[in-house]
Amino acid sequence: MIDEVNGIGDIKKGYKIWIDIVSPTSTEIAKLKQLFNLESKGVEKVEKQIKKPQVILFKNQKFSIFLSLKFATIKNLETFSVYFFVGDGWLITIHSEDVDLLVKGRILLSEGEKIVASSIDGLYYSFLSSIVQTYEQILTAMELEVIEIEKRAQHHPSKKVLKNIDLISKQVISLRRHFWQARHVINYHNYMEEDQDDIKYLKIVYDDINQLIEMAESYQDTINSTRETFSSSISMQTNDVMKILTIFSTIVLPLSLLTSILSLQGLDLNNFTTLPKYIYYLILIMIIIVGVTLGIFWKKQWIFKKDL
Repeated sequence: MIDEVNGIGDIKKGYKIWIDIVSPTSTEIAKLKQLFNLESKGVEKVEKQIKKPQVILFKNQKFSIFLSLKFATIKNLETFSVYFFVGDGWLITIHSEDVDLLVKGRILLSEGEKIVASSIDGLYYSFLSSIVQTYEQILTAMELEVIEIEKRAQHHPSKKVLKNIDLISKQVISLRRHFWQARHVINYHNYMEEDQDDIKYLKIVYDDINQLIEMAESYQDTINSTRETFSSSISMQTNDVMKILTIFSTIVLPLSLLTSILSLQGLDLNNFTTLPKYIYYLILIMIIIVGVTLGIFWKKQWIFKKDL
């Protein structure tokens, strides 16, 4: 595929070139470097598969790394590097097969007449914008998960829910860090290339990434609140258990005391002739004690209380 590219010769004819390479070999990268005179520092970062977002401006070209984010599951955030080489009239994008940049490019070129008419920087900035749009989708998925976790923490608190709360908290922190890094890349372009007409494509994106960071921070606050709700629910469950045990002990204690005083622990219940004559009165007294105790608890609304 790369062998079909005429490189600088096509650009001299007035063409603007975009080359999208998926998981290139060392030979292919070397061919690109020769055709477009790519800077060695940028090529080295591609070969080492560096993932830290950054921008490097060279004399006649610029190199940047931007991350594409994707949730394999809500517990597993995957990051994929997209490498951009931008020169005078040409754009080279390099990424793994997990990133479908070719479809994004076709959509951008088919729907954006201004992009086609603008310089190659317009297409480059539009790619950054489209990747940021996927960040919004990821954050929406995270929002739904936060809402679901909040419900579980309130109604069905468990160790699994607490584990999920901690996991979601770590994912939100990780997303916020990625958003910060993306904002740094975009802001660098805004600052260094503010005199270019095509930088307008990034103005809205910069505002969007700021909004995503604010949303991530608000989700972190919600998660912290959910953790407090979880702790409150656990405390309420513990209080309910202790209340039941206390009520049970309060009822059983006087009954046990009576049987101990009257030495009834060793009675043979299989032979009724050996039972004392007062046993029926004792049973009646025990029933009265249980009834009075339950009545007092009911009056104080410790038991049989209806939740409003």
